[in-house]
Amino acid sequence: MTTTTLISPATAASAGSSDRPATGLSPLVRNGSLALTLLAVAALYTWNLAASGWANSFYSAAVQAGSQSWTAFFYGSLDAGNSITVDKTPGSLWLMALSVRIFGLSSWSILLPQALLGVASAWILYGTVRRSLARGGSAHRAHWAGIVAALAFALTPAATLMFRFNNPDALMVFCYVAAAALTLRAAETASRWKLAAAGALIGLGFLAKMLQAFVILPSLLLAYAIGAPASWRKKVVDLITAFGAMVLAFGWWVAIVELVPESWRPYIGGSQTNSILELTFGYNGLGRLNGDETGSVGNASGRWGQIGLLRMFVTVSGEMVSWLIPAALLLGVAALVLLGRRGWATTFRTGAETHRTRATAALVLFGSWLVINTLVFSFMAGIYHDYYTVALAPAIGGTVALAGTVTWTHRRRWLGRAALAVAALATGAWGVALASVAGGIYLWISIAAAAVLTGSAVLFLFGRAVVRPLQTAAITAAVLAGLAGPAAYSVNTAATPHTGSIVTAGPARAGLSGGNGGPGGGGPGGGQGGGRPGGFGQGQTGQGQNGQGQQGTPPGGTGQGQPGGTGRTGNDGGFGGGRGGGAGGLLNGASVSSELLTALQANASDYTWVAATTGAQNAASYQLASGYPVMAIGGFNGSDPSPTLAQFQEWVAQGKVHYFIGGGNFGGQNGGSQAASEIASWVQQNYTATTVGNTTVYDLTAAK
Repeated sequence: MTTTTLISPATAASAGSSDRPATGLSPLVRNGSLALTLLAVAALYTWNLAASGWANSFYSAAVQAGSQSWTAFFYGSLDAGNSITVDKTPGSLWLMALSVRIFGLSSWSILLPQALLGVASAWILYGTVRRSLARGGSAHRAHWAGIVAALAFALTPAATLMFRFNNPDALMVFCYVAAAALTLRAAETASRWKLAAAGALIGLGFLAKMLQAFVILPSLLLAYAIGAPASWRKKVVDLITAFGAMVLAFGWWVAIVELVPESWRPYIGGSQTNSILELTFGYNGLGRLNGDETGSVGNASGRWGQIGLLRMFVTVSGEMVSWLIPAALLLGVAALVLLGRRGWATTFRTGAETHRTRATAALVLFGSWLVINTLVFSFMAGIYHDYYTVALAPAIGGTVALAGTVTWTHRRRWLGRAALAVAALATGAWGVALASVAGGIYLWISIAAAAVLTGSAVLFLFGRAVVRPLQTAAITAAVLAGLAGPAAYSVNTAATPHTGSIVTAGPARAGLSGGNGGPGGGGPGGGQGGGRPGGFGQGQTGQGQNGQGQQGTPPGGTGQGQPGGTGRTGNDGGFGGGRGGGAGGLLNGASVSSELLTALQANASDYTWVAATTGAQNAASYQLASGYPVMAIGGFNGSDPSPTLAQFQEWVAQGKVHYFIGGGNFGGQNGGSQAASEIASWVQQNYTATTVGNTTVYDLTAAK
């Protein structure tokens, strides 16, 4: 096997002794600095973790159900009575439900697995970057590049948000990182089985967040094609094997769900035909790209933020993820040029893996991951949330660290120096632009960082005339300054409780979607959202008080809600409003009075469901408060045909449902089922409404 360094012999000679490979770091420095880095990440992700309460109560309720019923665990049911599932595959719920079974139900036990996934992802990313560089350059340089990659990833505000939250993105991103690591390991020796293991991890990612897990596949394919020292025939066979492993890793669960009789399992939430395949390719698949999502909230056009190349920069997504994207793109292009043709073609010509090829394969993997995911998010016409951008965080960290190391190694060449200088200037300027939205201390931090980066850029440009200690100081200062802005936003994110279905990171928050906020509130205390005036999913009467949601641009209308209590000042966006009494909202659930809690818990073991109500967030609130199953009529949006009126009437006749809780009349959206509205009308016509606390309740066991 032939070997080359990351720099050519001529470049190494011209660089002088300062660029010769070092003997490496002492184990104490290497292991100590890595341990400190991971401890810092763990502290950031676990500090005051329980402050967010149930976080997204939709998933917390499903975790609670999974800790009470193995059937609910397997299918991802929202309730232990197994009426309907969440609108995702249950992979991430499994981890959280197991934690709850071990430690008991609490916010901490639900969120701990997410935080640990974040720490593990940072560790794996460190090892991947270090290994990609270590044998082709100095060992100490590879180590510090790995540290930078881990920190750049972990300090991305979107990552801090989602590894402290209970959405399925945490597990999916972990699968991304682990699959990338295994693919690059497989490429070193053309190992078919390591590549198959990478495929299996993407299959696990599918069980976390369905088709989004596949967005990284082109990047994995490119990396193996470039890096594996094997013939094209073997590469094709290896990739087919990995694809088969991926399908097996998720296909067994999909097959069971599709083949088991519908009467034996819960309804598949988010689908209109009780089909996991429909959910996969429709609401959670192509619908996210083209906006054709039956049952979603209203029309997608114009509601999910700005669509186009600038979506990752000028919307809230920019503040959550884009701090280092300009540097990653600039350094990535320069590094690929500096690695040269041999970095691309040696494997194709000779079938031999080289150190240059290894670095190129890693850079292509992380760089294409960043570009492809950015394009997908930028042009999604369907449901889009700013927190999706957590998928970019490992790609940013890996690209910046790998490309930065390559350009630093080639700093004796004009392209290397220029790339470092321009990247430093771009990072400083863009950081100031982002922080200007929040202002205050964040702007001053970014201005100070920009000044340091400007000074570093000058030293980079005149690198040939600068002594080595000053060069080292310049690159160290540039790294620390570049991380200052996202670190400040991440600390703010960790210090701020986040609840509801739509959450954002950092001090400058928005409404329903990046830059354009969401419609007005949909429940009591429904607040002002950003974007268009008015609100979808309005309640019947009254207006909540003090339930103002996040600030949007421009301000939207005030949502209407059920009469009742005071909403909270939320940080989750206007749509759905605050947690005032009564029906709650589409995205933020409802508060539960002590009187209602007492009623729900009375003789609870006599019923399969202590209550039923429209919408999953409302049902989740009542279920988490009472500890007993509550049926979410119509699934998340109230738009699923589950249950039908006839089925609900049968369950009531069998005495399986105690109460119907009124409000939340937001079913049948965007072509979805009207079953929820039909059930609500039937209950209102046949049962007497009473007020328990501040909530309208119908006792379904009372005589008609």
